[in-house]
This record gives sequence, structure tokens and C-alpha cells, in this order.
Amino acid sequence: MRPEILNPLFAEVEVLKGVGPQVSKQLKKLGITRVVDLLYHLPTGVIERLKVPAANASLLGRTIILEVTPFETRETRSGRGPTRVFASDGDQNTISLIFFNNPGWAKRSLPIGERRIVSGKLEAYGEEWQVIHPDIAEPGQGPQPAVREPVYPLTEGLTNRRLGELTAAAVERAPELVEWIEPGLMSREGWRQWRTSVAEAHREPGSDTARRRLAYDEIFANQLALSLLRQSSRRRRTVPLPGTGGITARLDLPYQLTDAQRRVVGEIHGDMAQSVPMLRLLQGDVGSGKTLVALLAMLAAVESGAQAALLAPTEILARQHHATLLKQLDSIGVRVAILTGREKGRPRDSVLMGLADGSIDILVGTHAIFQEKVAYRNLGLAVIDEQHRFGVSQRLLLSAKAERPPHLLVMTATPIPRTLTLTQYGEMDVSRIDEMPPGRSPIETRVISEEKLADVIDGLGRHIAGGGQAYWVCPLVEESEKSDAAAAEERARILELRFGTHRVGLVHGRMKGPDKDAVMARFAAKELAVLVATTVIEVGVDVPNATLMIVEGAERFGLAQLHQLRGRVGRGSGKSTCLLVRGQTLTEVGRARLALMRETSDGFRIAEEDLRLRGPGEILGTKQSGEIGFRVASAEDVAQLAPIASSDAQLLLERDGGLDGPRGQAARTCLYLFERDQAVGLIRSG
Repeated sequence: MRPEILNPLFAEVEVLKGVGPQVSKQLKKLGITRVVDLLYHLPTGVIERLKVPAANASLLGRTIILEVTPFETRETRSGRGPTRVFASDGDQNTISLIFFNNPGWAKRSLPIGERRIVSGKLEAYGEEWQVIHPDIAEPGQGPQPAVREPVYPLTEGLTNRRLGELTAAAVERAPELVEWIEPGLMSREGWRQWRTSVAEAHREPGSDTARRRLAYDEIFANQLALSLLRQSSRRRRTVPLPGTGGITARLDLPYQLTDAQRRVVGEIHGDMAQSVPMLRLLQGDVGSGKTLVALLAMLAAVESGAQAALLAPTEILARQHHATLLKQLDSIGVRVAILTGREKGRPRDSVLMGLADGSIDILVGTHAIFQEKVAYRNLGLAVIDEQHRFGVSQRLLLSAKAERPPHLLVMTATPIPRTLTLTQYGEMDVSRIDEMPPGRSPIETRVISEEKLADVIDGLGRHIAGGGQAYWVCPLVEESEKSDAAAAEERARILELRFGTHRVGLVHGRMKGPDKDAVMARFAAKELAVLVATTVIEVGVDVPNATLMIVEGAERFGLAQLHQLRGRVGRGSGKSTCLLVRGQTLTEVGRARLALMRETSDGFRIAEEDLRLRGPGEILGTKQSGEIGFRVASAEDVAQLAPIASSDAQLLLERDGGLDGPRGQAARTCLYLFERDQAVGLIRSG
């Protein structure tokens, strides 16, 4: 139960004056459903409104306040174009007021012949002066000239002025909170109290001090939550799994372990031999041999008399892991089974019985392996593949599947900058495989202008004719899964006309999981020559015969995504190529990204450069953030403040009396404020 002092902040937005069902619906589009959401919906800039008697050319590009008299309204016949309301100003200049939606509202707000105050940016369109979506008020009630007026992210039907009024009302409701930041840090940074900082961040968008303090708060809540999770796991006890080496000695390894793999295996075995449950993140570039390391960890568990479970993000990847493990382990007497949503009836019952009686040593599967009805006789080790698809809550679920918590190894091929590792996996120890196994052919990476798209398709035809397979990844469009899918569908249609429908497959995010898996399985079985896709193939099945990757609109992708996509090829012995097809206009950042992709295949270097090159917050966007969901903190904030917040959280727990001390009580409020549920659960459990 959260502290009562926070109740006003967690009230629904309808408690604010003037927020009815319509405004509430508009706010919801911005992710605002509660008062606290308004507090953290910070302005992105400021505008200066200039009150003028009439328009003139020197005012173009400025935001003006102007009294006008509407004299004509025009709508397009189709109803799809903009509504134009023509009005005259004090010098009888004609101003076109333009509305791209809700023509009824525009006509009601600007009745012909009646004076109104309008405010917005004066622009020129040909010979016409226009203001798009102006604020409107009756004389005497319009917006006042302001030196600095905050500008908020908006949605259809919600004006900047209205949102400003609502955020001001939310700030009024905000209580004074007891301070949770260490006093010395507050003083060094020049930060003020929480409520004062919130008010200042809205009133003075240029105040980086206030915004930075609010960014620190949510990073601190994140670090404290992860520290509590780590502290809790360190207090628990489990069964050591030292292994004997007996089964491992009979394993026919495909190649000698690299030095990096040997080092990481030693770290994992060292953890598993302890009575404190292992909580370790294994980072390794695509093709670096993480799966083999995980296999050696699972065999140590089996040698110690325990069971192991391997969780994969997709069914097709689970089946690939299962097939690989069967081939390696069946001959040495290790019993491996699979459990996904596809297993029904007797096969499923058989697996459940085998887990319960201990006759199954290793289980591979999707989320199904941790469902309520799945009971293990002695689960000693859980391995999660592609960790960025799963969050802290899923990691906590694992502890409930055994009397004592299992050792936990989570793996990712997504390169993560060291500074962001703190915020995503701060409760874990980290191992890195920073060396590739011998025999992996380097992937040739080339950048080609979209003007040569016809040549790319011709080259694809020659590649297919020679028996090769290829991926074609379609560009991100407006950060929308729906439009990504539409782009992929259009590209697939064009390639089908050229190569035949039976040779081209299509996968995108709107397809159901089984349908996606079926298409990818056909591609893996060489039934399809080309797989057209959105970034859903970022994590996918191994297809050694696929040696060509074409990424269209490559400048729109982040470096980490491009690196992941490139890693889909180069998995066999044949020479592999990645073609990055760029648009005709490139920003400096886009040019730098593509140049780096040509220059290096080191995922960790790419991750650090990605953090440096990308704009604020991009790396922590929905596609790469997992559960972080920072509302204020940018990537730069995380890089600078996460180490400080991590130290501050440790200071609180080790020196300042933990959550029971005076600062700890305030810190509990901070955790609830940012809804760090895993930490809240630990507080409740004592």
C-alpha cells in the first residue's frame, strides 16, 4: 500500500477541473491517465508570443497574438483536406486559419463576422499568410503575451494552452515530499526540493537543473530497486551445483573453447558452486558461442543431480535449441525435452510427468515452461536466451518454480553500452564474451544508395539463381508497427512479381506468432529463397544458407539494430554480405552510423558509439528499453547519472540505515512514485 501522501498524484486526471470524457480520451493518447503523468509530461521547448495589431512580412516565423474577424470558411468536398477560415486583421490583411481536422469545431469557434483572438505561428504559403491550428479565444480572454511559454507534446484536439493549464493544475495538487537524495549530492548539483523542481521544469523549460534533478530521481529509483533485488537474492540460499565434469568430458565439442569462453565458463561455474543463487548476465556478440557456454552450465547442473531449463523468446528458436541439444546430448544419456504452446494432450502430459519425476534433465521452451502447472522435481538452473525480451518481473517468476531459488543465467546478443547495463541489469553480475570462435567468416558490409535499388534486385536475382537465400528488411516508418508491416507487404509484392510468390516469404509484427514461425520455418528449410521482414527477425532462427542481408532505409535504424540484423547472416561457411541501402538525404549522424557499420563488426564498440551518436532518449525508446520506461531521463542523463545513482543507492542501504532509516522512508516514497514494482514487493515482504 503506497504512502497516503502520494494519493493526490495517483488520482485519475478526471479529478482536475474541466477534464471530462473527451479531454480524458485525448490525454490518454499521450499516455496520461493520472495526475502524476501530467507532472512528468514536460515541455520540450518555449515560445515567445508577440501581441501585434496586424500581420506583416517581418513577423513570418514568429508566434503572434492577433485580433481577427472571420469572413469565409472553405472545406474540401471530400472532407479529407484542411478546413480554411479566412479572416481579416486590423489592417484588413487576409489571414488563412487552417485546421486539418474537426471542421465543425473550427466553424463554431470562428463564427463569421465576430471578432476573435487567435495565436500561432505566422507562415507564408505562396502569396497567402496562414496560421495552422491557432489557439482561439474571445476578446479579453485570449492568451497573454509571455516572454517564455512552455511548448508541450500534443495530440489531436488538445491545444498547448489547454495542456499548460492542466499541468499547472497538476502542479498545484503536488504535495511536498520528504527528500530522498543524499544532502551532499543535492548541494553539489544545486538541486532544489522535488515539488519546486517539478514546478520549475514546467514553468522554465530551459532550466536544465530542474529537469536533470527529475531525471536523477527516476534513475535513482531504478538503481535502488535493482540494489534491493540484488540484496534480496544475496540473502537467499540455494543448493550449490559444482558439477563433476563427468558428463561434460563425454561431450563432443564442435570446436575448442576460446579464451573468452573459458573465462566466462569459469565465472559461471564459480557462481553455481556457491549456496547464494547465481544471478549473472552473459553478453556476447552474435555468433560468439553463448549457447555452448549455456550448455556447459546446464551440464554442470545435471552432473550435480539437478534439472535445467532454457527459455527462448520464440517457438522457432526454442525448437532450434532443442534440435541442437538433442544431437549433442542424446548419445551421452542426457534427457532433453521441449515444451511450447504447440505441445498438447499426451505429449504435453508426458513432458510434465518427466519434469515432476526427474526423468527429464533439461527442458527447452517458451514462456510455457514457467506456467503454473509446470512443476519441476529439482530445478537447479534457469537460462534465459535473448534477455532483452524479458524483464525483471519474469526473472522474479523463476524463483517461484522451486523450493529454493534456481541459479539464473540470462543471455543477450544485443550489445548494451556499459552505462545502460547499470539501469537494465544492475542487480546482476556481468560476463562478456569478447572474442569470436575460429572459422567465422567476416561479413562484407556495403552501403548503396536507393537510386541503385534496381541493381540491388538484379544482384538478388543472381544470388538466388546460385542457390543462395537472402533476407530483405524493410525500413522503419514513423515508428509504427502498422506502417512497417505495410512497407514490408509492398516490398514482398514487388519481389513476388519478379521471383514468384512461391519463392518469397513475409513476416511482420502484426502476424500471429505461429504464422510467423511457419514462414520462418519454411525459410530455414530452404523452401523460400527470400524472406521479407520488419525488425521481427532481429532475433531469429539460424539459416546457414542465408548469406545475403539487404536492409532498406538503413539510415533510419539505430546502430545496435543494424548490427543485430547483420548478424542474421554469416552463420555458415559461405561468404556473407550485408547491403545497407540508404536514402538520398543523409544526416551527419546517419552518415556516421553507416560508416561505422562498414568499419567494424565489434558489437560492443558499436553499442558505445550508438549511445554517443543517437539523440536524447532514443536508445531508451520502446524498442530497446525492456522495462525501464524513463519519462524524463535521456540517454545522456543515464550515462552521466546512473553511476552516481548506483553509488547513492548503495550508500542508502549500507550507511544510512536502509529503507528503515529517515532517508530510507523517503526513498520508499520515491520507489512508489516511479512504480518500481519489484522493489515495492520486496518492501512488502519485509
